Amino acid sequence: MNTTPLEALRQELQRLNLTGFVVPHADEYQNEYVPPCAERLAWLTGFTGSAGTAIVLTQEAAIFVDGRYILQVGDQVDKNDFTFNHSGEHPPATWLECHVRPSNRIGYDPKLHTPRDLERFQAACDRAEAQLIPCSPNPIDQVWTERPAVLMGVIQPHLLEFSGKSSQEKREELAKNFREEGIDAAIISAPDSIAWLLNIRGSDVSHTPLPLCQAILYSTGRVVVFVDAQKVSPGLSSHLGPDISLESPEAFEVALQHLGKHGQHVICDPAKTNSWIFSTLIQHGAHLTNGDDPCAMPKACKNAIEIQGAYAAHERDGVAVCQFLAWLAREIPKGRVTELQASAYLDESRQKQPRWEDASFPTISGAGANGAIVHYHSTPETNKTLEPGMLYLVDSGGQYLDGTTDITRTVAIGDPTDEHRDRYTRVLQGHLALAMAKFPEGTTGSQLDALARAPLWAMGLDYDHGTGHGVGSFLGVHEGPQRISKSASHVALKPGMIVSNEPGFYKTGAFGIRIENLVVVKREEMSKDVSRLFLGFDTLTVVPFDRTLIVVDLLSTQELDWVNAYHLRVWKCLESKVDTDTRVWLEKATQPLS
Repeated sequence: MNTTPLEALRQELQRLNLTGFVVPHADEYQNEYVPPCAERLAWLTGFTGSAGTAIVLTQEAAIFVDGRYILQVGDQVDKNDFTFNHSGEHPPATWLECHVRPSNRIGYDPKLHTPRDLERFQAACDRAEAQLIPCSPNPIDQVWTERPAVLMGVIQPHLLEFSGKSSQEKREELAKNFREEGIDAAIISAPDSIAWLLNIRGSDVSHTPLPLCQAILYSTGRVVVFVDAQKVSPGLSSHLGPDISLESPEAFEVALQHLGKHGQHVICDPAKTNSWIFSTLIQHGAHLTNGDDPCAMPKACKNAIEIQGAYAAHERDGVAVCQFLAWLAREIPKGRVTELQASAYLDESRQKQPRWEDASFPTISGAGANGAIVHYHSTPETNKTLEPGMLYLVDSGGQYLDGTTDITRTVAIGDPTDEHRDRYTRVLQGHLALAMAKFPEGTTGSQLDALARAPLWAMGLDYDHGTGHGVGSFLGVHEGPQRISKSASHVALKPGMIVSNEPGFYKTGAFGIRIENLVVVKREEMSKDVSRLFLGFDTLTVVPFDRTLIVVDLLSTQELDWVNAYHLRVWKCLESKVDTDTRVWLEKATQPLS
């Protein structure tokens, strides 16, 4: 009889004299999406979502996921092996405190946890009088017999015509701030920050052009990148310039020790940098300052060239999505379209667009009850045919050289029910409330979140995910630090930030509704009497909503005018760019509501 991953891990823990082990969905770079060799949580549990944690003890084990994955974890994980927990209601550290005993030894991989994350587990173990033990190497890696090899994606230059600002200019601005603050160096461990800072892109992670590497930025503006030589493309060194040197990954630890031995003042982000880096610096005498990743905010606030690229990328993306929706309208009556066929056609439509490089994430194509699974991915076993009476939810996006897209549309298959139309319209009203919002400078996304939920709250309804996430520029489809969610945030929205606007509603076992556009934060022209700077959103996405699902009588005059103006904009933007069949569909889909 074959040993299961859970059994193999427990045997290894016993050998190491450990009572338990914490398994986050993370890699040493703290990415949301990780390469196959770092999918330890999936190997152990079968859960393939982008966020989650498992805790394995000698006699019991638990897995923790947020609201997006509550249905998915039940489908993928054996309930006889793991108990399922909503991480917002029953956090992993709280569960651990209740289930460990005095003198228990709980292991963790310090390269997979941030100091901020470990604080919660350490406090839980302290209260339970248990020990939290760093492990190197990771016990899972010792028993994962068919672990995929580390990827060696080649790093390519990201041209100035797309980045809008040279690496030298970015580095000089950050270095100047370091000198003013008495900082000698910063550890840049987030690959998207390194990609932004050096104007490079990689291919180590599916659908996100990340170069997996570490870097140190010095107050002189010099950068040392620790990366495998196999990843270095011809001509990359000349693109980077003389102030950026490349060293092997093995040299990173030595460089950290050198910073410590020379008493350097180093800034690290405790929310994005792994604990091993912190420990190495502290053990060797560095003066450590906890601070935000210095690249995060300037990366989030897109410059004029990046914003121009985002509009252009969304126009091409709109062509692809409208072509798909027009095809869907023609094929649905034949009764033979499945989730996988629809997803494949949409992906092919995008691939034909100029400057397309990849999908920005695997397409979510959910018909009927599958649409209620927030991050559902169709498989041959779950693949449904799109049938009359269903709602079909499709969430997808593209990676283009000049921008990253993310769009969700919900489509009625045949005649929608009154319940479908009511719920869709209320989700739409929440979407519109956010799209039309005007707010003073300094407002955070958590302060705006309720605007998108209010129409659902009025009916006693809600959704269990954030309303909006930041989006990169040919980088991560999920990008911080900005977001729109119930969770408290200290990050104010600023001009140039791109965020999603995606309220939803999900009826388990029946249907899912989500309406998502990307928007860019802009300055608002207010009356002369207003002394403060006000901001608002401009919508980047150009794809119509499903008119058959909108209850016009529920819309206010302002809401109706916005939808009609948006549809007119979509028509004018795309009518000359789409093929004849799509144009016929688009003209009908963008007719004014009345």
